[in-house]
Amino acid sequence: MILAGGSGTRLWPASRQARPKQFIPFGPNGESLLANAIRRGVLVADGGVTVVTAQSLVDATRGVVEAMCEGAPEHGVLRRVEIIAEPVGRNTAAAIGLAAAVIARRDPDAVLVVLPADQLVTDEAGFVHVVGLGLAEVERSEVVGTIGIVPTRAETGFGYLEVESAAPNTITPVLRFVEKPDRTTAERYVTSGKYLWNAGIFFASARRLLAELDVHLPPTGRAVRDIAAGNVRAEEIYPTLSSISIDHAVMERATRVVTIPASIGWDDVGSWAALAALIAPDAEGNAVAGGALAVGSTGNIVFNDDPDTLIVTLGVSDLVIVKSGNAILVLPKDAAQDLRKIVDVLASREELKRYL
Repeated sequence: MILAGGSGTRLWPASRQARPKQFIPFGPNGESLLANAIRRGVLVADGGVTVVTAQSLVDATRGVVEAMCEGAPEHGVLRRVEIIAEPVGRNTAAAIGLAAAVIARRDPDAVLVVLPADQLVTDEAGFVHVVGLGLAEVERSEVVGTIGIVPTRAETGFGYLEVESAAPNTITPVLRFVEKPDRTTAERYVTSGKYLWNAGIFFASARRLLAELDVHLPPTGRAVRDIAAGNVRAEEIYPTLSSISIDHAVMERATRVVTIPASIGWDDVGSWAALAALIAPDAEGNAVAGGALAVGSTGNIVFNDDPDTLIVTLGVSDLVIVKSGNAILVLPKDAAQDLRKIVDVLASREELKRYL
């Protein structure tokens, strides 16, 4: 199950409402993050891949799938990709619940791997190995399993998992889910060796997921079952559901949640600052994608998807500079996590909404 209903805020202006982050070509060989996620899903799926997305993004999502089929006709499973459209966004608890209910109608014993569409994983062999461990544990003991990423830096933009042991490729209980920390706390987490990044990738049976919703979010549990059974139209009931993440609604409250510490080349690409980890920097530490030239400049992130424009920097340091479509973004690199403030301003002014 691939969650692909992003709203396009954290990587504005390359990411917009009509083209959220999962459609940006950040993946290997210029493929989109969504294509990267579908390909990973194909590697571990016996029963096909289900993509949950917004109604407004169905055509774009189908286009990604069709392009992958044309490029890799031997992967027949791509032709079994199912797309489920949400009439409105209600965060990940409802999205996962809806897909679980639809899948459980066909296969009550289905076990699911849940993947966000807007992440990058470069070690696919390692990913397949870890998923295999997680699925085996779910089928053996009906736990909810997650992948915990061994942190490589004190990251303030990710949630964390507190664990008893961070030994790689082992099954270990999750003691608690931790919200995004401040810099000092993040550094303490990394130094302790007892915390992992919460990748938002997990494994569970459809039956267990729906049971957890019944306990912790009953209206959503009832609604998704009714939608899957055809008893009610999604357009009628979906807007009334709580907008809450699966972490807050279920994972933080559930018992028997385990994780597998892993180093699989994972990154959330959660802000422009993350681009520095995805692009090999030049000798001065500048991460440059597209037409750009950094002269006497250090530690900058420059992204340009306009083939007719050249961005040139001179004597500047630690900036994010982005040219995409009809907008240009310039901000200090350490403010990259605050980009939502810009999007909120654009959304609040009628004359600026066309830039969203």
